[in-house]
Amino acid sequence: MLCALATASLPSHAAAADHHARLRAAAARSDLPGALAAFAAMSSSPYATARPVLRTFTALLKLCAARGDLPTGRAVHAQLAARGLAAESLAATALANMYAKCRRPADARRVFDRMPDRDRVAWNALVAGYARNGLAEEALGMVVRMQVEGGERPDSVTLVSVLPACAAVQALDACREAHAFAVRAGFDALVNVSTAILDAYCKCGAIEAARAVFDRMPVKNTVSWNAMIDGYAENGNATEALALFKRMVGEGLDVTDVSVLAALQACGELGHLDEARHVHELLVRIGLRSNVSVMNALITTYCKCKRSDLAAQVFYEMEKKTRISWNAMILGFAQNGCSEDAVRLFSRMQLESVKPDSFTLVSVIPAVADISDPLQARWIHGYSVRQHLDQDVYVLTALIDMYAKCGRVSVARSLFNTARERHVITWNAMIHGYGSHGFGKVAVELFEEMKSNGKLPNETTFLSVLSACSHAGLVDEGRKYFTSMKEDYGLEPGMEHYGTMVDLLGRAGKLDEAWSFIQKMPIDPGISVYGAMLGACKLHKNVELAEESARRIFELGPEEGVYHVLLANIYANASKWKDVARIRTSMEKKGLQKTPGWSIIQLKNEVHTFYSGSTNHQQAKEIYARLAKLIEEIKAVGYVPDTDSIHDVEDDVKAQLLNTHSEKLAIAFGLIRTSPGTTIQIKKNLRVCNDCHNATKLISLVTRREIIMRDIHRFHHFKDGKCSCGDYW
Repeated sequence: MLCALATASLPSHAAAADHHARLRAAAARSDLPGALAAFAAMSSSPYATARPVLRTFTALLKLCAARGDLPTGRAVHAQLAARGLAAESLAATALANMYAKCRRPADARRVFDRMPDRDRVAWNALVAGYARNGLAEEALGMVVRMQVEGGERPDSVTLVSVLPACAAVQALDACREAHAFAVRAGFDALVNVSTAILDAYCKCGAIEAARAVFDRMPVKNTVSWNAMIDGYAENGNATEALALFKRMVGEGLDVTDVSVLAALQACGELGHLDEARHVHELLVRIGLRSNVSVMNALITTYCKCKRSDLAAQVFYEMEKKTRISWNAMILGFAQNGCSEDAVRLFSRMQLESVKPDSFTLVSVIPAVADISDPLQARWIHGYSVRQHLDQDVYVLTALIDMYAKCGRVSVARSLFNTARERHVITWNAMIHGYGSHGFGKVAVELFEEMKSNGKLPNETTFLSVLSACSHAGLVDEGRKYFTSMKEDYGLEPGMEHYGTMVDLLGRAGKLDEAWSFIQKMPIDPGISVYGAMLGACKLHKNVELAEESARRIFELGPEEGVYHVLLANIYANASKWKDVARIRTSMEKKGLQKTPGWSIIQLKNEVHTFYSGSTNHQQAKEIYARLAKLIEEIKAVGYVPDTDSIHDVEDDVKAQLLNTHSEKLAIAFGLIRTSPGTTIQIKKNLRVCNDCHNATKLISLVTRREIIMRDIHRFHHFKDGKCSCGDYW
């Protein structure tokens, strides 16, 4: 009551000032409800001087625009119209700005078109509105109309508004015109204009032009540095991005989340673990540890640096995790070979009621594929169906690839046939699936079907079909497709394509043609190309070309000892024992080791790993007893140990060593633990040797079991004494 009396006793001019002051104060603190309360008080005031004025409405519209409050903005528009003020230049400009920021550019345009007079501020409002709503061409068109129809010359606000529109449509020429205009008008001296110019150049891929603008800027702010660093990162120049970030830090400038995100991206692309750790320390010091986007980027960076353990530490220490955090960690585990960790984290994600999306599934499905367990494959497939994500083209493609890698290529084809949409990656997955199982002719038929359906193959398509030809010995088809890649589709073959062609020719025994092919390559052959040649030399016992291939490989400095081992085996097969000793000594000096062979079999969600000659399995005694019996059974149907791959020991010891190869141990374990008639599936990290291949064919015969073996190169389906590869692998 006292407050009411006090207000009532105020003179009319004091009451008016009070209401207007309340509204200005509310606007200053972005308090729309408070501003509306002040507006309501004005509207009901008995004093004319306390009533709303034009600036009252523009202040309300500014608040509505900032909050994206379209309903309230429309109500203010109605009030303006009722008072006959909507056509006023100041009001109309505020209305256009409000509608644009509320993502209603068409309404903004209608307000603009009704304006009897338009000043530069009004034109700029519409240009900015179009640009903000992704209507880049309309924004550019308004700048032209602004000059031709409105007679208004663009100013710095126009430039800062239109340059993002130029970048959005990759209009590099328009960026250059805007830049030239800015220089002529003297606007390039303004830091916000020069920053907008260099940012637009970066987004158009003109990174050198952007750097020239950056270097000429008399004054640079944090936004300028961030734009340049991010520009380098987004344009694939991680080295420059990181160098500029370090310079920014060294000059004592304020580092923000934008610059840290770009630096982390650069560290990940370069695989620079030490630099990533330094950025990690910095972001903690400047208080970005609670920034979820930054921490998500840090997880991704550590994973790209092959340190998923550090990424996991960051992930588990995060107080607040988003779905993106979970996705980044699951993908990181999968890409670093920690497939079981990826699947476990996916299960935990569901327990914590974080709803997965298509990206989650596309991240975890390859992990299931790597484990190669058909039961888990069916489980994740069922989950994607229940989540209505199975027809997402990327999820579907991942499922097709997964089933193929789990040895169920027929299921993969069924999914392929039911796909409502087939992207090029979907065709690629199915073609690759057939190729990896040795069904080269079917892969070629599918490739031809793809072309007849009007789908354009890409580099991955050709790599898949060439690989399929290589596994199936389709030399003529492989030659044809390699030539077609460039002549018919304008696709430049990469190192992997050349390596696959060498593998195709070499595997077929055409070593001279393969070597000639290498000599004619338009790019310098890499380790993969000479490695394919070396493998073919071992297969066909060509010591001379093997030595030359190995020499080229060693000059390129391989990080693994596999090629040294391969050459040593070639020498051993040729009884060149001095050369064998020389290679082994070289390996010791370089600290290179032979990759130990292992085989895994998964039963009832448990993964069992076997190494050659290992005896640490809890059922080792039963396994070796079953294996001994198995060897006697297959000897009865013609098995003779192939001892060519073992040297330096007596013949009886050679046979004993062969009998304890990891794949034989895994198969014996599978026979013990599964019921008669059950398919046994194992995975091996190296190429299956000749002896194990022959033995497994006969094991499938005497046990009447189908055995699916996935080695480092392909799948082998053993059944009734035969293999799907036709002994061509």
